[in-house]
This record gives sequence, structure tokens and C-alpha cells, in this order.
Amino acid sequence: MARKSLVGVVADELLDRIIDGEFPPGSTVPGEHELSARHEVSRMTVREAMKTLQAQQILSVERGRGTFVNPLNRWTSLEAVLRAASEGKNEAEASVQLIELRRMLETGACELAAGRISEVDTESLFAYIAAMKAAHAINDVTSFVEADLAFHDVILRASGNVFVSVLFEPLHRVLEKRRAETSAVPAIQEHAIGHHQNIAEALQSGDATRSRLAMDAHMQQTLDDLKNLVLPAK
Repeated sequence: MARKSLVGVVADELLDRIIDGEFPPGSTVPGEHELSARHEVSRMTVREAMKTLQAQQILSVERGRGTFVNPLNRWTSLEAVLRAASEGKNEAEASVQLIELRRMLETGACELAAGRISEVDTESLFAYIAAMKAAHAINDVTSFVEADLAFHDVILRASGNVFVSVLFEPLHRVLEKRRAETSAVPAIQEHAIGHHQNIAEALQSGDATRSRLAMDAHMQQTLDDLKNLVLPAK
């Protein structure tokens, strides 16, 4: 196996242990000798793996004291943060913060889309709402989530801002997992259908303010449903 691949394996496994809570923020990680023995690799490979995590601000080295795990809010790797959000122990906080991020980005995207969305895209929005209704009627959570995600993707593309889609692409896997959890509750499906209908009608009207407010109301409802119907059941 190439050195680069070994470095990646060691870095990934150490990151998994950090995300699993074995090494919480502020704690020290094992030294080169221990990690070298555990992974059956050279100390040089371990050193390079540690440097990879240092470069992403996941770890920090304090001379004479050791290597420490940084708080999640200092990490600079989006991939690592997403792994922590989807696999980590503090899922409740991650779920809330994900909705907060969506609220910041999607309300703005919806406002932009109001003046740029095509008739074809508008028709697609109503088609996805119909698909959500059909899935809700038979409690097909998978199909409901697919239509829900597709609805939002249309709006992101219709915003006409290439950076919006680029920012959302890495979030797709985490969003799909979170949607599957929340959409398993029939009442949440009903709320979502109503808000998606309001959003589609607002976009069809071309009113930017109405569209932004419709999306913002949807995000607030999503947050309320998460706090009241999902998190208490865990």
C-alpha cells in the first residue's frame, strides 16, 4: 500500500475515534509510538497522519505537553465536520445547527429564485409537492424524502448563484439522513407539504419578499418539529 494511502487510513481511523467521543475536545491523543503499534505502520506515517489532522485544525500541538483535540467549531475541514454531524454523539446539536445553516442559505436562495425561476422549474415544484402528497398517503418515507430534497434542489439551482449549489452539495448526504428521521413522523410530513405549497405559490407569484418569508416560515416549522416531535423521542 502506498504511503499516501496509509497516511489517509491512519488519519481517518483517528478521526473516527475522535468523532466517537473516545478523545473529546481538550483531551490528548495517543503518541506516535502507541499509534504506530496500533496501526502497524511507521512512526513517520503516523506523524504525517497527525499533520493532516493538524492542517484541518482538528488537532493542535503544544510543545512539551502533547497533541490535543480542538473543539468542533475550530475544525476547517467541511468533510470532517459533516462526518461529525452525521456520525457523532451530539446529534441533537448538530441537527439544530444544520437547520440554522439551511435557514441562512435557503431563505436567500428562495428570494433570488423568485425573480429568476422559469415556468418549467415552477411546474417541477408543484410536481414534487404532488409526489410528496402521494408518498404521504401511503407513508412511503423514502419517496417523500426524495421529492422533498428535489424540491429544494430546484430552488437552489433557480437562484442562479453557482456558489449556493456548490455549498449545498457536500451537505446532501447529511440532509438525506436528517430528512429521513424527521419525515418518519406523519405530522411533520403534513407540515412540510403545506409549507412547500406556500413556497411554490410565492415563487410562482414572483414576489421576492413573499418567497423569502415563505421559506423562512418553513425553516422555523422544521426547527419546531425537530425540537418538539423528534428530539424528545430519542
